Amino acid sequence: MARAFLVVLDSVGCGGAPDAGLFFNGDVPDTGANTLLHIARACAAGRAEEGRSGVLRLPNLDRLGLGAAIRLSCGEAAPGLGAAPQGLWGAATEVSNGKDTPSGHWELAGVPVPWEWTRFPDTVPAFPEELVAKVCVLAGTEGILGNCHASGVPIIERHCAEHLRTGWPICYTSADSVFQIAAHEEAFGLERLYRLCEDLAPVLHAMKVGRVIARPFTGSCGDFRRTKNRRDYAIAPPAPTLCDRVQAAGRRVYGIGKIGDIFAHRGIDEERRGSDAELMAHLSELVDTAEEGSLTVANFVEFDSDYGHRRDVSGYARALEWFDSCIGPILARARRDDLLLFTADHGNDPTWPGSDHTRERVPVLAHGRGRRGVGLVGFVDVAASVADHLGIDSAGTGRSFLG
Repeated sequence: MARAFLVVLDSVGCGGAPDAGLFFNGDVPDTGANTLLHIARACAAGRAEEGRSGVLRLPNLDRLGLGAAIRLSCGEAAPGLGAAPQGLWGAATEVSNGKDTPSGHWELAGVPVPWEWTRFPDTVPAFPEELVAKVCVLAGTEGILGNCHASGVPIIERHCAEHLRTGWPICYTSADSVFQIAAHEEAFGLERLYRLCEDLAPVLHAMKVGRVIARPFTGSCGDFRRTKNRRDYAIAPPAPTLCDRVQAAGRRVYGIGKIGDIFAHRGIDEERRGSDAELMAHLSELVDTAEEGSLTVANFVEFDSDYGHRRDVSGYARALEWFDSCIGPILARARRDDLLLFTADHGNDPTWPGSDHTRERVPVLAHGRGRRGVGLVGFVDVAASVADHLGIDSAGTGRSFLG
């Protein structure tokens, strides 16, 4: 019985979104944003030399059709990515009105977002007084820190000392529909942070805010680090997803990374967490051991969290090259009836102004179902294709491009 592995490279977009002009980083529209193309150009021009050197080298992804997918999406060639495709390849366009993690993943799983997400204004303060009061009651504090749009590392740097002195949680948001809370794992308490986010989540979900995110850190001011114990408390998808349908068919579903959080822990039989290096080890193991008929869904987040938001082009390129080097042996061990499908949920162009996601199409690359281009497809077509491969009902969402 066939198995499927749906691997999401978080934020690895390839430009060309027809509605990019409707999405912004600050007052700059996302028109022309292209995560992969601009990283490849920076590498070729010698502008991404920290910890690596030269053109962007992604031989395994490129053999599947990555360079061809970029050209299809935006009409431009990425330096160093010109291999003749040996897999199934295309590019996918999102219809949900968002460039965030839940919107992308839900739609890839067959469920476009049917509502408008609530996003907080880019003002200081950013949050309404009644919400701040609720956070204070749940946290047992007299106030909060932050209360603005921010990127995670800078806002911790700004408020670390006051957080350790007062115990007040650091609360911030972004252009996405999120409410993030950073707190020190020891001084504030990791379980206390989780409990605060879990208790607050229903309030935010009722407001159609997509996620409450726990952002724990350790260390001292000036020498702190965010830990791998991040946890997302996401609103539940409004309809059964690919994961739900596979599970309902009596098959096993594995979630690697934050997949369980994204889908509100619904439709997932087993969750495996860790750093991206640990997640790669989980994926490698499941290629060897996952049951016949099973679905594995993985999210590799560090492209986005560690390099995209921080506008670190060299770091993003290093992460891409590391990922590519790891999947070669995995592809070689795949079983004859396996489908390994690589895609992304949105863009996060590290050369773009601002620090938020960018609206882009995403590559669709598949190993195990022939060698051909599938053209421009929809995010929901990914779900329909995985369901087709597994021989289950796709519930009428999307069209399979497997042929």
